[in-house]
Amino acid sequence: MKALDESPAVRAVREALPEARAWIVGGTVRDALLGRSIEDVDLAIESNAHDAAESLRRATGGPIFRLSDTFRSYRALAPDRSWMADLTPLQGATIEEDLRNRDFAINAIAVPLHGGEPLDPLGGIADVEKRILRVLPGAYERDPLRPLRLARLATELDLAPDPATAEATRAAAPRVPEAAAERVFAELRRLVLADRVLDGLDLADDLGIVRAVLPELAELRGVAQSHFHHADVHGHTLEVLQELIGLESDLERAFGPALTPRLRRVLDEPLADELTRGQALRFAALFHDIGKPATRGVRPDGRVTFIGHDSVGEEVIAGICRRLKTSTALREYLGRITRHHLALGFLVHRRPLSRAAIYQYLTTTEPVEIETTVLTCADRLATRGRNAEAAIEAHLDLAREMTAEALDFRERGRPKAPVRGDELARELGLDAGPELGELMERLREAAFTGEATTRGEAIALARRLRQNAPR
Repeated sequence: MKALDESPAVRAVREALPEARAWIVGGTVRDALLGRSIEDVDLAIESNAHDAAESLRRATGGPIFRLSDTFRSYRALAPDRSWMADLTPLQGATIEEDLRNRDFAINAIAVPLHGGEPLDPLGGIADVEKRILRVLPGAYERDPLRPLRLARLATELDLAPDPATAEATRAAAPRVPEAAAERVFAELRRLVLADRVLDGLDLADDLGIVRAVLPELAELRGVAQSHFHHADVHGHTLEVLQELIGLESDLERAFGPALTPRLRRVLDEPLADELTRGQALRFAALFHDIGKPATRGVRPDGRVTFIGHDSVGEEVIAGICRRLKTSTALREYLGRITRHHLALGFLVHRRPLSRAAIYQYLTTTEPVEIETTVLTCADRLATRGRNAEAAIEAHLDLAREMTAEALDFRERGRPKAPVRGDELARELGLDAGPELGELMERLREAAFTGEATTRGEAIALARRLRQNAPR
């Protein structure tokens, strides 16, 4: 296959293992048949995988490490990390037996490492041509994660399960949570980051996978909203994700050319769990209204309310992240965005905003003031009920203003009070404690707003605040 011959990873493995009896397998062969570029190589090897990995290390100078104790597999990396090779001993007495133990027929094709005809005992090449996923006998029983893996592969590769596989996947979907939580989240992360995530979530929903993995998301279906929305909570959530994806590729549409480069740099920063800050916003879009089912109410006039769904949503997200064993950093990031995703909308009708109101928004939403503002734009764009167009334009206009402030705030940090705390305590005869802390925060706000920018002005303001404080 030409794609294999052109792959640096394949070339490196061939040169390092000239005598090895081994086969290129799995996703490497599948992707080559699909016409995708090959950056990594999966290898099934008859000999000891550690010895083969050592040969690769000596030949390339790149590091190696144990990948799986269960499968006795190793990973070798290029010195510049431009490719990797996973080497696993045959899972069976022969390569044919190894292929039969795989998940889907398209992943059960082998090509001899040093050339030759593909081995395709299970008809995987025909499935690639038909662009279908066909589960192999016993695959779901051997690994409960595989139904979610099917949804992820279908999403990333634009494939579809055949009818029998779809039926088998529905039956097996409830067992997905039996897999290690870290593996579940790894598959879910790849699905959510895929270009076709909306199609993937639709497939996962149809096959019962969403209810198994994210029952909280499934519960949004059928939760009706007020006349300001044109969709139920589930439909709105997916539209917010769609709008966010649109913003990812065209930030200028909402934020203009001046802010876009600075905003892009922030969103491209690594966050946690192999996610950038911008990528993690996709999960925030999926979860921002997750507290609505528990808070839905109807007023006497018939208006639907979701009072407190922001704070309840933060608690629900904490539970989801603990269940999926994500990092604390990701859990707090998603929770805080959800907790504050309504704040900017409340300010639209208070414009022009005072410097104090801007400071309050920034300090309340810190350290996700930028990301929260971006999410609110996607949320507002997806809310197309009564009087939507005027409301959208007003929100985006405020979001541009606040994003500029938030970018400056993130880069500079909170302003410093014009006077040190110990100095203020001496001037006012105060002891360290809550009152001094509150005064210092008020002086930081005053420095931001311009109300008090010198030491003398700060001390005078603090005196007035104490004199006017309720006793």
